[in-house]
Amino acid sequence: MVQHEVHAGSGTPTQPRVNKWSLTMAWWSLFSAMFWLYISAASAAAYGPRSTLVGLVLTIATYGAINRILATHALRTGQTVEGLSHLLFGRFGATLAALLLAATALYYGVFEGSVIAVSLQSWFGGDIRIWYGICVGYAMPLAFGGVRHWLDRLNGFLLPFYLVGLVALVAAATIKQGYPSGWLTASAAASTGVPGWLGSYLIFMGVWVMMMFTLDFAALGRPEDTAFHRRITFGPLFYLCTFGINGLIGIYVVTAFGTTGTERGVVDAVLGSLGFAGVLLIVISQTRINTANYFLASTNLEAVARATLRIRLPHIVWVIICGIAAYSLMLTDVLGYLLQALAWQAVLIVAWVSVCLTHLLSTHRSTPEAAEQTDDGGAPIRPLIAAWVVASAVGIALHQQHSVITLAQLSPLITAAVGAALSLAISRRSSRPNLLLIPVSSS
Repeated sequence: MVQHEVHAGSGTPTQPRVNKWSLTMAWWSLFSAMFWLYISAASAAAYGPRSTLVGLVLTIATYGAINRILATHALRTGQTVEGLSHLLFGRFGATLAALLLAATALYYGVFEGSVIAVSLQSWFGGDIRIWYGICVGYAMPLAFGGVRHWLDRLNGFLLPFYLVGLVALVAAATIKQGYPSGWLTASAAASTGVPGWLGSYLIFMGVWVMMMFTLDFAALGRPEDTAFHRRITFGPLFYLCTFGINGLIGIYVVTAFGTTGTERGVVDAVLGSLGFAGVLLIVISQTRINTANYFLASTNLEAVARATLRIRLPHIVWVIICGIAAYSLMLTDVLGYLLQALAWQAVLIVAWVSVCLTHLLSTHRSTPEAAEQTDDGGAPIRPLIAAWVVASAVGIALHQQHSVITLAQLSPLITAAVGAALSLAISRRSSRPNLLLIPVSSS
């Protein structure tokens, strides 16, 4: 596989990059998470389908625009989350960012693996702990080979089955339950402190970890494939399919079956529509997404151990460690703290994206080689880490307070705004250059 071994401070891989179709098939594994069906159904239940549609359109545009820029940077410099964070925040910031990404990817791996286990138990019965073990046990070997040797082929093979499964899901739900009239016009559950479309958009801001995912995957690609990846792999087309198609299907089938806007509700709707074929659809979809989760969790955990403990072990060992951690989390009351942990991590990630993106867009343009020369590789902490920390603290404080509910709901946007403002201020005051932006004009 392509390891995340990098030149000090630059984040540039020492191994050859992967071809464009291998990277595309590996990245598009993220398209097939049941989570995308769930999150749109949950948004529709909270704010209404029409508001969710507006939120989806804004989300697709935002994700597409931001990730085109981040992907272009990673493709031309080879910098992962760890590498970019090293340049902007110093060694400590790079380690913190890698740990944040590893933990988030692991949590999503637990979440999605639990969906497979629940669906298998619903159909076959048995002890859920055994199903958890089976789900983790077969997922780990799939992440051993990495993007170059396995993930691209596996996900390329499974993609058509997932697409056929989505079509069959809609058809079967309609045949069994009839056409759910009003599925796009139903009213919201209750009035909220923010407009429905904005509330829906804020829900999707909680998944800005996709920006971090983009950097780590795009860093594996070849610079000469930048135009292709900006349009096909990481651009608006991917998010139109991931959020748009999956989102509409999630709202449709949950409305047809009258199930709740939870992941269990989505599982019940899928099984109710397709029966055993629904079990296969869930296994296929969640297997695809979990290859990415285990890959990112293990590579970033490996980076953290290398930076903090100077430990270097074969990549397979880190995959196994992540698998053991995932199974251990599944055995606990994971939903009791997982959602809160993800909410806090979402704030940290929104702040990270805001600071990084603002700095990239505001600095002078240069070549990747010049950007690498601006880093001495030795600073433990850099000024921009203050922007990340302060923005994160503001976001968490707003999220946790309950006196003004509207401020709690708006915490992701406020976090992003604070991060951007502080990034601009610190960058302009800094006496020595930080990272220089490579060109991001349309290819």
